Amino acid sequence: MLSPTALHPSMTAEFNAAIPCTGKRLANAKRAYTTRHVPPESMAGLLEDTQLVPRAGDLVLARVQRVGKHAALELTDSRRATMFVGDEVLVAYAARYAPDQFLAEVPASMGPCHLAASGGVAASVTARHGAVAAPTELLPLGLLVDAQGERLNVSRFALPKGQPDGVRPLTIVSLGTSMNAGKTTSAAYLIRGLVAAGLRVGGAKITGTGSGNDSNLLRDAGADLVLDFTDAGHTSTFGLDLPALEGILDAVQTRMQAERVGVLVMEIADGLLQRETEMLLRSAYVQRRIDGCVFSSGEAMGAIAGVQWLQAQQLPVLTLAGTITRSPLARAEAEHATGLKAMGLDELCNPEAARAVMLRAKQAARDRNLV
Repeated sequence: MLSPTALHPSMTAEFNAAIPCTGKRLANAKRAYTTRHVPPESMAGLLEDTQLVPRAGDLVLARVQRVGKHAALELTDSRRATMFVGDEVLVAYAARYAPDQFLAEVPASMGPCHLAASGGVAASVTARHGAVAAPTELLPLGLLVDAQGERLNVSRFALPKGQPDGVRPLTIVSLGTSMNAGKTTSAAYLIRGLVAAGLRVGGAKITGTGSGNDSNLLRDAGADLVLDFTDAGHTSTFGLDLPALEGILDAVQTRMQAERVGVLVMEIADGLLQRETEMLLRSAYVQRRIDGCVFSSGEAMGAIAGVQWLQAQQLPVLTLAGTITRSPLARAEAEHATGLKAMGLDELCNPEAARAVMLRAKQAARDRNLV
């Protein structure tokens, strides 16, 4: 194991504070999903300097001071581990944007902070939904470094950058009015239908906050390959600039193309007006890499506004979906106002109906000269 005197001679002053980080200590820590791509053998030392400034994606060992909203931590295998006061957890710094939960930022120091997401996000919560309990409180103990004294950051273990070489997969994007509109569930059931139709299907989520919940659902639906922004080196996408967001899309589509995925069903998190979602969908570059959209909402007015907004960006809407389909009256209102069919989960997973959605996406791509 690393000793302070064994650090690389060219290291900066902050690395002089590194102390050995024993395998036993790490084995006893509850290690979060967001850190799963970082090999344990790369974790050699711990920087305990409280004056350090954390960076998004840095790995931090922290102690649970008080259990709040998130009482369990999602581990690297997605098992939910109950947390107790005094537990040491290995998480990653990141910001978070979740209208139904927290707004959080990367702290300016290594002082006390919060667990902003159960997937393992250390952050300073600055606002929360009125119905949500106060966040779990963490006391950072130090940043993880490698044998050369370099901070361990999730970005180091990302998918290769690049653009698809050849014909990219037909890409259908699941969008919605807001968090919890039904985007992920609709995507999963569409994947189920396309797989049942005999297609090689990929699933992805390119924005959001690190967690295995959505990826596991897409995997359970039968997707041949599932990727998300954490595979592209980001604990969270909140606050990223447009080139970084486009880079996630490139990395995902490149891997999907390499694995010969025929149809990619891809979710973009939160609502159309969320900063990163809006930036992506207004990007001409991204618009050329999307063949059609499935739009989820909870009521008719949201469906109408969403369809109009997407059509203004020249993005074809293939079908309505989401929680609106639970209400026959709201569904009928939305269908009448938009001229689009709304598909419930039983329809999305029907192979013939799913294939029809795919064919509409292919026709839309031809109409837009994307193929």
